[in-house]
Amino acid sequence: MIRTILVDDHAIIRDGISYLLQQEPDIEIIDQAGNGQELLEKLQEAPVDVVLMDINMPIMGGEEATRRVRALYPQTHILVLSMLDHEAYITRMLEAGASGYILKNAGREEITFGIRTVAAGRHFLCSELGFQMLYKLQNSSGSTAPTITSEPVKKESILSRRELEVLKLISEGLTTSEIADKLYNSKRTIETHRQNMMEKTQAKNTASLIKYALTHGLID
Repeated sequence: MIRTILVDDHAIIRDGISYLLQQEPDIEIIDQAGNGQELLEKLQEAPVDVVLMDINMPIMGGEEATRRVRALYPQTHILVLSMLDHEAYITRMLEAGASGYILKNAGREEITFGIRTVAAGRHFLCSELGFQMLYKLQNSSGSTAPTITSEPVKKESILSRRELEVLKLISEGLTTSEIADKLYNSKRTIETHRQNMMEKTQAKNTASLIKYALTHGLID
């Protein structure tokens, strides 16, 4: 039995993942935590095999929590479960000691496979991130990335599909609250997408972000 704890500051996400994993005979969700500090307190009482770790959390985020868990409980493996797909986050979490990284839009089968993989002492990267890195490697060597959807992949687009959706709505003048309502996300999630886009494009503000999008043909 793989003893697992969920760490995310959104209770609805923790409950949803816990419900999905209840059907797995070899995975036991023994507890939940809303931030890294709470996780460390719970681990003092009940060590686990795998921690499903979010990144952006109040009080203590996932990066610091990962470093502390690996220092205090070296037998505990960290599987990052985040919506953040930028290379900088992936690199930082792996350097902090995480054994795997998976996006929150992954299905139950991929999440459970990731848990079993890191619990066995191996590393895991979800398929979407794996393809992104493969595309980047191919593009950097002058190769053409294969098309795996019916929509063409723009070589110059470094933004994810969701980020492009948010960017389009920003360009239409919608506020963060309006975008969150339209996409059924929290305001914090939209702000995270905005920050990710700023980092990827090196834009200093929203105006320069829109200018970048227009210059590269990402929006009309």
